[in-house]
Formats: sequence, structure tokens, C-alpha cells
Amino acid sequence: MDQQGVTSILLMTALLVLIYFMMIRPQKKKEKADKEMRASLKVGDEIITIGGVIGKIEKINEKSVVISTTAGKNKIEFLKTAVASVGRASAEEQPKAKADKEKKVEEEKKAPNRDKTVTPKKLGKKEEKVEQPVEAEVEVKEEAEAK
Repeated sequence: MDQQGVTSILLMTALLVLIYFMMIRPQKKKEKADKEMRASLKVGDEIITIGGVIGKIEKINEKSVVISTTAGKNKIEFLKTAVASVGRASAEEQPKAKADKEKKVEEEKKAPNRDKTVTPKKLGKKEEKVEQPVEAEVEVKEEAEAK
């Protein structure tokens, strides 16, 4: 094989590796996370389907879930694969989530505001400006007293 053939084979291999890490691997991770999420569904969880229907799980079958949409009046059966996301709505977890949000708000209030930056040059100029008017006032007072 000549040098050009080896280079082209290496380039093709690098391209395939790049495609694997940029496209295939993240997709497999997402599929695995979705599968785990659907396996951990519990009665009482609030879900959103891929069609945008929001409801609370009433019954779980092997391949489907039955949800109630409006205060238990309307019940709809969906395949588990139609569940897009889960918002845990159990009575135990709601206070914890609220307490976590309150903690974050309190921490943000306690944190000092670090948006403004002060450079030494600005400090030096401020000091000079402060000193000059003081000296000028003293001179004006001395002149007024002398007259």
C-alpha cells in the first residue's frame, strides 16, 4: 500500500469513530434513560405524553398505562412508549421540591452581588478626585479669611 491509501483508510476510520461518538452513542444513552423512566412509573405519578396530554397514572399494565386527565373523570389508556416525561406528584415529594426551591432562593439572596468589577485604576482616579476638591476648598477658605 502506498502512503495515500493508508491516509485515506485512517481518515475514513476517524470519520466513523466521530460519527459514533457524536450521533449513535448519545442516542443509545437517551433510549436507555427513557426505558428506565418508563420502567419506574408508579400509580399516582403525573405524566406528560408525547401528544401533550397531561394526567395522573391510575393503573399500570405490562405495556400500557391508564391515566386520568381531569379530577378522575376522564380515563385514557396509552402505551408506555407514549410517555414523554414524568413529574412525581406524590404527596411525599411535593414538600421536598418546594423546600429545595426555597433553599435556592435564600442562597441567592445571601450571595454577594459580584456583577460589578472595580479595577485599581478606577479606585486611583476616585481618590485623586476626592483629594483635589478638598484642597481647593481649603484654599478658598484661606483666601476668604485673608480678605
